Amino acid sequence: MTSATLIAALTGLGFGLSLIVAIGAQNAFVLRQGLRREHVGVVVAICAVSDLVLIGAGVAGVGALVERIPPLLLAVRLGGAAFLFGYAVLAGRRALRPARLEAGASDGAATAGRAALTAVALTWLNPHVYLDTVLLLGTIAAGQGDLRWAFGAGAGLGSLLWFSALGFGARLLAPVFAKPGAWRVLDAVIAMVMAAIGVQLLLGV
Repeated sequence: MTSATLIAALTGLGFGLSLIVAIGAQNAFVLRQGLRREHVGVVVAICAVSDLVLIGAGVAGVGALVERIPPLLLAVRLGGAAFLFGYAVLAGRRALRPARLEAGASDGAATAGRAALTAVALTWLNPHVYLDTVLLLGTIAAGQGDLRWAFGAGAGLGSLLWFSALGFGARLLAPVFAKPGAWRVLDAVIAMVMAAIGVQLLLGV
């Protein structure tokens, strides 16, 4: 593995985590299942595999389109950078007004089938997953040129690590993520990662 490939993979890892590590219904469900130790493996597998499929679709589709229309790369870089800077601003605002991840009591999944269906619905029926994971991540990956698959692999690894940690390590993570201060730090890191990748895109123009 060359240094450029490693850098692209690490960039994808950081970017993928920045997109997925956020307060939301999917993460709350994974955390809740982990706390209850109910069908954690099934839920984690569905969320992680779904993300891998979406990441692959984004990297393959957008990357192929950009290859066929070279002038589109400039628009991709500029548009992606603008979006990233906006995302960084929003993450910065969340850092100033942190929330917390609630994994309180609710109607949990009584069977593996119900847990699986819930995980599928929370993943595939969420419109933001197509904007973030397919369009945005695919756009950023396209800006990596021939290294876009290394970038995508890093992002996929980030999803696998995050869902595994959230599900199987829930009892350790829950007290941390229940504190607004933890999300303040997390959102601040997300803001810096987004801004840094935005700068990287502009430098490549």
